[in-house]
Amino acid sequence: MQNDQWILIREARQEATVGKTVEVRGWVRTRRDSKAGFSFIELNDGSCFGNLQVVAPGELDNYADEIQKLTAGCSVVVEGKIEASPAKGQATELHATAVRVVGWCDGETYPLQKKRHSFEKLRDWAHLRARTNTFGAVARVRNQICDSIHSFFQENDFYYTNTPIITASDCEGAGEMFRVTSLDLNRLAKSGRDVNYELDFFDKPTFLTVSGQLEAETYATALGRVYTFGPTFRAENSNTSRHLAEFWMVEPEAAFFELPDNMRLAEAFLKRVFTDCLQQCGEDMEFFEKRIQPGVIAQLAKVVEQPFTHMSYTEAIEVLEKCDEKFEYPVSWGTDLQAEHERFLTEKHVGAPVILTDYPSSIKPFYMRVSDDGKTVAAMDVLVPGVGEIIGGSQREERLDVLQRRMNEAELDMSEYEWYVDLRRFGTVPHAGFGLGLERAVQYVTGMANIRDVIPFPRTPGNAEF
Repeated sequence: MQNDQWILIREARQEATVGKTVEVRGWVRTRRDSKAGFSFIELNDGSCFGNLQVVAPGELDNYADEIQKLTAGCSVVVEGKIEASPAKGQATELHATAVRVVGWCDGETYPLQKKRHSFEKLRDWAHLRARTNTFGAVARVRNQICDSIHSFFQENDFYYTNTPIITASDCEGAGEMFRVTSLDLNRLAKSGRDVNYELDFFDKPTFLTVSGQLEAETYATALGRVYTFGPTFRAENSNTSRHLAEFWMVEPEAAFFELPDNMRLAEAFLKRVFTDCLQQCGEDMEFFEKRIQPGVIAQLAKVVEQPFTHMSYTEAIEVLEKCDEKFEYPVSWGTDLQAEHERFLTEKHVGAPVILTDYPSSIKPFYMRVSDDGKTVAAMDVLVPGVGEIIGGSQREERLDVLQRRMNEAELDMSEYEWYVDLRRFGTVPHAGFGLGLERAVQYVTGMANIRDVIPFPRTPGNAEF
C-alpha cells in the first residue's frame, strides 16, 4: 500500500472517511475475539483520545498465528476499508484486509495492565505513561497550549528570542539556583580548599537560569516586542504538588509598555490560550471533566467570557482582613499573599479572575518600577479561580538612578549587572512584561492535581530518572 493512504486514527474516526481504503498504524489497547470467527482490535496512535475499532476477519493468513495472540501494547500496521460503525459511540470502524505486527509486547510483564494505576505509580513508568488515556490527553493539551502561546505572540508582533540557560545573574534574587561547573568536585572536596573559579569553565560562578527576563529586556529595547519560551530551573528543596526543579516559562517583554498595557496583554493572552484548548481539545477536555476535575470546562469558560477584575494589593489586604474566612497564614500589609488568600479573592469575593497590582516594594524584586508613593511597585499578579496566581509581571524600572538605588538596597554585585544597567544609560524606555509557568497553565486547563503529572519527565528533589 502507498504511504499516501496512511492516515491518522484521528482522521479515520471521522464520518468523512467512510468508504476509503486506508492504512493506520498504532498500538493495541485491547483485543477480543468473537465466536463468529473474527476479532475486534481497539487501536490508538496518540493522535486523539478515542480508539479506532478494527474488525479483523478469521480469513486473514496470520489470524491464528498472530492476530489472536495480540495483547495490549503490541504495535501493528492495518490496511483495510473504513465503514460506518453500527456500534454506539463511534462513527466508523476499519474492516481489515491485512494486519502486520511490527512489535510484540509481553502481556505478562507489560506494566500497563487493564486495572487502574495511581498517578504516583505511573511516575515510575514515565517512559510508558503517555500510552495511558490520562497522560496522552495531558500531552495533547500541553502541545495545544504551546502552539497557542507561539501563535498569540507571533500574531501580536512579538519576536521569539532565545535567552541563555547558563547565566551568572540571579533574576529572582532567591539564591535557589543550580550551579554549573566543569571542576572535579571529588578532588575539590578531598583538597579541602576554597573553589578557585579561575580554573572553572567560565572563570566565574555560573548557574542554570531561573528566568530569561533580564536578557529578554535587552532584545525588547532593540526589537520592541519579544518573548522567551524555554526551560528554567530552581533548586528549591520542595516536595509539594506545585513545585518542580525544571519547568518551562514563557516571558513576553515589550518596550514602550506600561502596567496597563501589560495587564491587557496578559488578559488577552490567557483568554486566547484557554479558548483554543476548549475549541481544539474537545475529547480530551471531556475526559478531564468526567474523570479528573468536574467543572473544569465551566471554569475555563468563565475565564474566557468574563472581564478580569482589577484590585490593588492594599484593597485586597483590606478585604482579607475584614472577611470571616479562617486562613492558615495571617495577612497584614507588607506580607506576601498565599494561595489560600488568592483563591478566596477569586473564588469567593469576586467570583472571577483578578489582577492584583501595586505590591509593597519590600516583597518584590529590584527590577520592578517604584511607584510615586515610594512604598509600592508597578507589579501585577493574575489570579484565577481554582489555583490563585497564574501570571506574575511588572513594569520594569527604567530610571537609571532609581534602579541603581534598588540594586544597592538588594546588595547585588553591580559588576555582574553592568550590562543590565546599560539599558537605562543608552536610550531607556518604559517597558513591561510577565511570566507564565507552562506547567501551571497545563495543570489549570486539565485539572491535574500534581504538577509532576503535566510534564513528561518531572525533576524534583531526589528524582532525576529517565
